[in-house]
Amino acid sequence: MSTRSLWTAPLRPLGRVGESLLDRVLCVLGAAGLSQAPEFFQQYLQRLGGHLDEARLVLARYEQVARESGITLQQLIETTRAQTSEPVAKLGGVIADSQARVEELAVAEKALREAHLWDRPFVFLSNMDGDIASRTWEAFKPAVPVTLEGAVYAGAGMVLALLLYQGCVAAPCRALGRRWQTRKASKITPVKTGG
Repeated sequence: MSTRSLWTAPLRPLGRVGESLLDRVLCVLGAAGLSQAPEFFQQYLQRLGGHLDEARLVLARYEQVARESGITLQQLIETTRAQTSEPVAKLGGVIADSQARVEELAVAEKALREAHLWDRPFVFLSNMDGDIASRTWEAFKPAVPVTLEGAVYAGAGMVLALLLYQGCVAAPCRALGRRWQTRKASKITPVKTGG
C-alpha cells in the first residue's frame, strides 16, 4: 500500500458521507425551491387579475363615450384616428391598444386559471407578461405549500435537483475516480531482485 493510500483511506468514508449529505441537501433545496412555483403562480394570477380589472375600467370609459355618441367602439377608434389633429388621432391608437390589452390579459388569465397541474408552468411561460411577472417577483412572499400541487412541485424539485447533482457532480467525479484507479493500477512497479 502506498503512502498516499494510507493517507486517503481513512478519508474515503467521509467523502461518501459528504456526497450523501450533499445530495440530500440539494434534494431539500430543490423541493423547497420548486414548491414555491404554485404560490408564485397564485400571486402572479392576482396581479394579472388586477391589471385586467383596471384595463377593463379604462376600456369601459371609452365604450361609454362611444355609446353616448351613438357609435360603436370600433367607430370611435376609426373616427379619432382619422382626425387631422395629431393628439386626437393618437387617441384612437390608445383606445385600440386598450381594447387589445383587455383581450390579451383576459386570454392569459383564463388560460392560467384553467391550466391543469402539469400544464401550468408551460401555460404561464407562453402567456407571461414580463412586467407583471417581474413586479410579482419583487413582491413575492414564499409560502408553505399545503396543497397537492405544492407537494407535486416539491417532489419534482427533489427529483430535478438529484438528477442535476448526479449528472453534473457525482457521475463526473465517479468517472474521474475510476480513471485515476485505472491509471494507478496500470503503473508497473519494478521488482527488486536479490543480488
